[in-house]
Amino acid sequence: MTPSTNQVYPVIWHNNSVSLIDQTRLPNEYTFVEIHRSEDMARAIKTMIVRGAPAIGVAAAYGIYLGAREIATSDRHEFLQHLDKVAQLLRSTRPTAVNLFWAISRMIKAAYETLGTVEEIKQTLFQTAQAINVEDLQTCHAIGDNGLAVLPTTPEKLTLLTHCNAGALATAGYGTALGVVRSAWREGRLERLFADETRPRLQGAKLTTWECVQEGIPVTLITDNMAAHCMKQGLIHAVVVGADRIAANGDTANKIGTYSVAIAAKAHNIPFFVAAPLSTVDFELADGSKIPIEEREPTEIYQVGDTILTPAGVDFYNPAFDVTPAELITAIITENGAIPPGELVKLQLKQVAQHQSCMKMHITRPPL
Repeated sequence: MTPSTNQVYPVIWHNNSVSLIDQTRLPNEYTFVEIHRSEDMARAIKTMIVRGAPAIGVAAAYGIYLGAREIATSDRHEFLQHLDKVAQLLRSTRPTAVNLFWAISRMIKAAYETLGTVEEIKQTLFQTAQAINVEDLQTCHAIGDNGLAVLPTTPEKLTLLTHCNAGALATAGYGTALGVVRSAWREGRLERLFADETRPRLQGAKLTTWECVQEGIPVTLITDNMAAHCMKQGLIHAVVVGADRIAANGDTANKIGTYSVAIAAKAHNIPFFVAAPLSTVDFELADGSKIPIEEREPTEIYQVGDTILTPAGVDFYNPAFDVTPAELITAIITENGAIPPGELVKLQLKQVAQHQSCMKMHITRPPL
């Protein structure tokens, strides 16, 4: 077994600022953007310089700290009021990615629960942002290995299909869906990855293939409307995709076109896996109909570079995500293992019970 050589980290704390890989310039330019202010971080998230639900969460956590650093007051109450405004700015950037809201909530909770001076709160926020960053990287490695354990056992070397980019670029590193691909490649179980181009922003063509080329992973690019044909030809053994938000019943929002791939996989009796950290599960939403779907600028579909593709007078509809029903998903691969969609609620109940048990132990513990 050889360790992964992946060194792609899209969000890095460096020289007292945040360095982001500018994903809008890949694959032709591998450049970084330095972020010093919370407003700049919000802009980077909105314009997809940084993208992918887990990576957005990490970036937003640092964005909260950058915003805290800008608040010039020693009054705790006034500081927290300003910090709430920073949080609201970052929340407004991408409505579908639940990791964004999860990370912001964790940061704000840390601020309110920290006793002491404003400077001590700022230090706690920095430490919390760094913890979120490190934890996501560890989570992705666990997801990759847990995914490897549930992939089909035959043939020995598999051909997998993915949609969009759920790789190192979409996380703190290693990836969720591509984490599974990397683990399979590391263990000699991967023959080839097929990557949908992922219209209209082409994250599959630009980003997923770029990541694979960096590590020598065999990758074949196909257009989105070729997936069903490839399945019919017996070229695909399993599908692995990421997620931006998962409802309590297992319905999953991912990049537009994922639902079509899931339907095709079901029709060809091919397992369809969703790889995502537990922080992507939104237990407050009963099902996928409640997931907000971001609609993006129509320029993404009527223009390529400087070339206009359509005649004047055309209307446009550009949802960035669609929702795959739980019944089309074989399992959701998390850092705690692969979970059938219908058992997510059981997991939530277990987590609640563990939390209550810990609280009870804390309350009843005798004084030292």
